[in-house]
Amino acid sequence: MREISVETIIDHVKDMCIESNFVLSEDIKEALDTYKSKEVSETGKNILFDIIQNAEIAESDRVPMCQDTGMAVVFVEIGQEVYIKGGLLEDAINEGIRRGYSEGYLRKSVVKDPLERVNTKDNTPGVIHYEIVSGDQLKITVAPKGFGSENMSRMKMLKPSDGIKGVKDFVLETVSLAGPNPCPPIVVGVGIGGTIEKAALIAKKSLMRDIRSENPLDHICQLEKDLLEGINKLGIGPQGLGGLTTSLGVNVEVYPTHIAGLPVVVNINCHATRHMSRII
Repeated sequence: MREISVETIIDHVKDMCIESNFVLSEDIKEALDTYKSKEVSETGKNILFDIIQNAEIAESDRVPMCQDTGMAVVFVEIGQEVYIKGGLLEDAINEGIRRGYSEGYLRKSVVKDPLERVNTKDNTPGVIHYEIVSGDQLKITVAPKGFGSENMSRMKMLKPSDGIKGVKDFVLETVSLAGPNPCPPIVVGVGIGGTIEKAALIAKKSLMRDIRSENPLDHICQLEKDLLEGINKLGIGPQGLGGLTTSLGVNVEVYPTHIAGLPVVVNINCHATRHMSRII
């Protein structure tokens, strides 16, 4: 049994909240450069240039790349041989969020009750997902989720007979309806299968994947490519002002489901797709 102190967890979560809001990941930087060179719209090229410059300023000046610094979504993979010492794991994660958003001067966007709308003033609680795995390590991924993009996400219970065409049509319809609202270019996460909540979870988790990677299943890998091509033919373009660059990447994850169902969830991220992982 390996002991990990709550203070260690707090420090890591705090740092990840700050860093993920200040520093764009390498796969996104690479994609922005690639699409800037391919974009045919002059307006689109200029917007992509501004997005790249904005990311450079955020990283060098240690400021958020966007004013919406998100609601903290946290994925935890805890080895079954790990013992959390000094307190509760969930309390430690929320304390890390609290300190990160305070010390990093990040916007506090969480309200305590979804109807009464009173701000918690420290951006807690986070949305935390746990998975028990083998081993004696703790992997934590922090993903601040802005709601310009979150609000454009959708789910649908397709019929099994709708098949892959139904999935494609629904994803393209969702992106088309979103238009400029999620601040394109976007990254699209798609979860297929399971139950309604499982599809939503794997769609969200798919956004943690490097957009240069591919699903290991051949037919899903091809679906990712087809969807990316189809989305970029919609003509929405950077910031919705037209062009070829509507999406930087599409990540699809699947899970076994019931014979009578075909759940599909589309979870959209703005270009930043902020997330950071650490293994303790």
